[in-house]
Amino acid sequence: MAEKATIARPYARAAFGFAQQHGALPQWSALLGAAAAVVADPRVGALLGSPHVGSDQLVALLVEAAGPAADEHGRNFLQTLASNRRLGLLPEITAQYEELRAEAEGVVDVELVAAMPVAPAQEQRLVAALERRLKRQVRVHTRIDASLVGGAIVRAGDLVVDGSLKGRLARLAATMTA
Repeated sequence: MAEKATIARPYARAAFGFAQQHGALPQWSALLGAAAAVVADPRVGALLGSPHVGSDQLVALLVEAAGPAADEHGRNFLQTLASNRRLGLLPEITAQYEELRAEAEGVVDVELVAAMPVAPAQEQRLVAALERRLKRQVRVHTRIDASLVGGAIVRAGDLVVDGSLKGRLARLAATMTA
């Protein structure tokens, strides 16, 4: 939803700016990730709008979940979100924060969806080729999808390379029916 992304953006940028300035990018990733996971739980989601649960209680729950990553600054950030009724945006804030962090660190996350398990040597060749093309360090997240029949799909941001047999058959069918 575009509205959530728009509302979350200034919070994500503020968290990133602070974390970058203080050399605490991993700590803030841990804080935001833990808090977002708690907020994403439907049981907690129901508490966010409840008049019977105060913002201090919600912040205490998130701080406890984040553990040592929730220092004074992290607590203040969560309290600001709670005061502005924005705790429900934590998953979106976290996603945007991680995008900013990956860009700053010169890293790109690549999703590799393959029909069968990928051999380590093949994955290393793919990583090397993507690093040359994208001029960034590549982190590959592999997922198996047998419905592809054969081949694989690579997604890196806006770049999508569909080398799956399922995709080829779909393109062939579209060409033949056009």
